[in-house]
Amino acid sequence: MAKVAVLVEALYQDMEVWYPYLRLKEEGHETVAAGCGEKSYVGKYGYPIHVEAHVKDLDAKALAGLVIPGGWAPDKLRLHKPVLDLTRAMVAGGKVVAAICHAGWVLASAGVCKGREMTSYVAIRDDLVNAGARWVDKEVVRDGNLITSRTPADLPAFMRTTLAALRELAK
Repeated sequence: MAKVAVLVEALYQDMEVWYPYLRLKEEGHETVAAGCGEKSYVGKYGYPIHVEAHVKDLDAKALAGLVIPGGWAPDKLRLHKPVLDLTRAMVAGGKVVAAICHAGWVLASAGVCKGREMTSYVAIRDDLVNAGARWVDKEVVRDGNLITSRTPADLPAFMRTTLAALRELAK
């Protein structure tokens, strides 16, 4: 199966990391939690995750997918050049990039929103629109290889769409 990285940083939204991480593993994907320097991070609700890779060591060519969670983590993730470089390379390479909630901040900072239909947590709608996205209020939006969702309540649709995109990429 495919190799997929799930980005983590301090104060990630716990469900938006763990639900995708476990679903990807359940489907047989090689799934790695990737951070920017710490050995572990704690989510907004106190659940820890141990980092399995540093983002700077990831190669977009070796990955099929990238999951970017919400919470407050995206505000920290977008400050790291390796995160932005990896995100840009994944989008440009036609790889699956799945972002939920506030993760749109990373996409905006990476400069990959222009002309794309996207959704997000409503509080960052203006950020995505100002970055050139066509924002819509739907539980999941797939625009080519870019998948976006709004909140933890959207996780089932988010993961169904992400897993389907990974299956298509593998063909």
